[in-house]
Amino acid sequence: MKSLRAQAFDGIQAVLFDLDGTLIDSAPDLGAAADKLRTDRGLPPIPLEAYRPMAGAGARGMLGVAFGMQPDHPDFSAYREEFFVNYERCLTQRTYAFDGVPELIDQLLRRQMRWGVVTNKASRFALPLTRAMPLFASATTVVCGDTTPHAKPHPEPLFEAARRVGADPQHCLYVGDDERDIVAGLAAGMRTVAAAYGYLGNGASTAHWGAHAEIRTPAELLPLVISGNGLK
Repeated sequence: MKSLRAQAFDGIQAVLFDLDGTLIDSAPDLGAAADKLRTDRGLPPIPLEAYRPMAGAGARGMLGVAFGMQPDHPDFSAYREEFFVNYERCLTQRTYAFDGVPELIDQLLRRQMRWGVVTNKASRFALPLTRAMPLFASATTVVCGDTTPHAKPHPEPLFEAARRVGADPQHCLYVGDDERDIVAGLAAGMRTVAAAYGYLGNGASTAHWGAHAEIRTPAELLPLVISGNGLK
């Protein structure tokens, strides 16, 4: 008899992932783009580790670390666009898949499991980045933050991804490192997994997110999919 945990992952036909902090470590490039705003203004650099926890929050998170700047600051829009330009110039210079991710994707493909990406990253950045990284050549779809009228935590991007991979949402699994990922996944009727190795945010805990499971490394995902679907 299957355990209750295994039963939670019965019938999975497709695995969808968040991007930054779940599949790839983009914090070094995001942090570098933000830090260039500081050094261009004669300010001392900030260590990457200060930027890393907030990498999942995009420009808002990076400018918050670099300058303590919030979206209501009168210069926020100008600084954000400068950050965007900096980031476009270094999208994949220091960005890599997390250890174990390529092997995980290979194992999913060997089991004929469809997979895709649902990110809040704008297509301006997400599409060039994923096209440049061989890891994503086998992805069925990449749904960006501006692909649909809504971004996560709204479930519409996940519904769109399910349509594109040809699976009912209830037969999809969504993996992410931010609470909004789990909120969106649950709202879409998907099984959800919290990637506790991701960025999470300062002091964030996955305990109250309500995910069906939590993983500490990418490799821990495969046994969930296998145990729930009778795969080997």
